[in-house]
Amino acid sequence: MKKTITYCAFILAAFSMVTSCSEKTVSNASAASGKNQLRVMTYNIHHANPPSKAESGEIDLDAIANTIRNQNPDIVALQEVDVNTGRSGPVNQAEAIAEKLGMHAYFGRAIDYGGGYYGVAILSKYPLTETTVTHLPEEADPKAEDRVLTTAKITLPGGKAIRFGSTHLDVRSAGNRDQQVRTINDIAAKEKIPFIVAGDFNATPESSAIAELDKRFTRTCISDCAPTIPVNNPTRTIDFIAFTKDSPFQVVSQKVIPETYASDHLPVVVTLSY
Repeated sequence: MKKTITYCAFILAAFSMVTSCSEKTVSNASAASGKNQLRVMTYNIHHANPPSKAESGEIDLDAIANTIRNQNPDIVALQEVDVNTGRSGPVNQAEAIAEKLGMHAYFGRAIDYGGGYYGVAILSKYPLTETTVTHLPEEADPKAEDRVLTTAKITLPGGKAIRFGSTHLDVRSAGNRDQQVRTINDIAAKEKIPFIVAGDFNATPESSAIAELDKRFTRTCISDCAPTIPVNNPTRTIDFIAFTKDSPFQVVSQKVIPETYASDHLPVVVTLSY
């Protein structure tokens, strides 16, 4: 029997303080009352290759799409997305998943891979404009795989405009991760509208990279955050959603979804009010 654990963080707007809790179902009624809500998801999809099918290399885009559909997010940050690669076939995975869900998609290329491209993506129920792809620094370990931050401007119902970013930080160099987060912070500092960033940071909450992130952003879970990897008996929390500190958002609920088949990461879903 799988154990389902969900985690939530309550943000007290007046003081921008965050507390956390872990219960089966938790919601912040005061944050939700009478306000607009935005549902955000981050998901490292492992190029839609289920871990149990690693040897055969089977690609199961339906499993990824169904996992997302079941959570009904408004916007999604995807990582480890293939476009026209030998291992995944002649398909833009971001666009294919978006088509299954009736969403908009934007892919940000990080590297050339297997005759195609590999990177991160954004899915959204609402149109994506002013899209960007920023290559992140890797001076601490120049031989590391290239990493990017992909962003888009999204206008929410009611006219509220935000910038949303998807990223996937370096897996092997803490120095690179620190530099990459500083670059993301610098980009956020120049934004005139609320900025939400989400992705696989390859860094745990106590790391220097996350400490750097916390200088500019408020994470949707601050303490006792549910682990997101590996999917069976997860032990590490490395997938996060965060918003700039001057944003109008409050956390209504957050949960890590116990979907163990589709990918090697568990997706994170948060409901924000504004």
